[in-house]
Amino acid sequence: MKRALLVLLAGCGTFQDPDIVIDFRVLGMSATVPEQIVDIDITQPVQPADILEQLVETKVCVLLSDKNFTRNLRWKMTLCNLNGDQRCNDGAPHSDLGEGLWPDPDLTPAPPEMCAVVPADGNLLGVILESLQGDQFKGLGGIYYGVSLVVGGEDADPTLDLYAAKNLRVQPRIPPELQPNNNPYLSGVDVRLAEDGDEFMPLPIENARCIDYANRFEDPIIVVPEQKIRFQPVEPDGVREVYVVPTTDGGSRTFTESLTYQWLASAGKYSSGSTGGVRDPFGNPPPLFTDWTAPKAKDLEGPTDVSFWVVQRDERLGLAWYESCVRVVP
Repeated sequence: MKRALLVLLAGCGTFQDPDIVIDFRVLGMSATVPEQIVDIDITQPVQPADILEQLVETKVCVLLSDKNFTRNLRWKMTLCNLNGDQRCNDGAPHSDLGEGLWPDPDLTPAPPEMCAVVPADGNLLGVILESLQGDQFKGLGGIYYGVSLVVGGEDADPTLDLYAAKNLRVQPRIPPELQPNNNPYLSGVDVRLAEDGDEFMPLPIENARCIDYANRFEDPIIVVPEQKIRFQPVEPDGVREVYVVPTTDGGSRTFTESLTYQWLASAGKYSSGSTGGVRDPFGNPPPLFTDWTAPKAKDLEGPTDVSFWVVQRDERLGLAWYESCVRVVP
């Protein structure tokens, strides 16, 4: 029986590394206002008009890659309360935020703005009130709603479309010192090349796509096959916000944000596709860096530009990203 299992596993081949993007994929969704805070009088019935008056619009933007095709992308975004599949339920309150065509994200001369705006209107209020009706804590910990995205090739079969979603939140200002979350951000990414003796020598790397370098007739950083690069995010002072959350006993607790980093590339291999996060039981902060190894020469057909993405997240729906490029020359 054991021998049969080994044969079966051997026949399955190897699974694609999830950190290596060789397919059509949504890499992240951000919102200019991921969280909104509203002031309410807990001694009085909450009036929907008072909530609506305090809401502001938010812009939801998408990071995606479509390496295998040269094509425009057909898209649609919808405001709704998301179900377990991160989609909108039929018949539930929703609002169409827009649809159309986005240019190729990897090849268009200027980075495309793949975004839609959530207006602060009655449609948003209707979605929030529906979410409030199903919340057992009556909104104390915040009311979640979302934006659902459907995206696919301009002339592709709709059954091959991708679905993704962005969660957003509205919550009352309880406790009084509560402040809305801001998206995280980076000063840059510190890049170091491994030289003899595995010492890492620093080099700057620009926030630019591979096509941006090509359009400017500039070369990105050049490495050889199987050379190692260390990526280290550079966090500016104050990026890790201190925030408070209400507790069920009427008090509050104070936390400092933990930031995580998702590392993605179009080729090669990472030592870790996810870094950062919470401190260990001894209070030590986790490492933020990751090491990337360039692909082998046999896997290349001449000089190859490799795209890189780092997606930065906090634990309060905040998200940002940074893109770059490295050229591997056999």
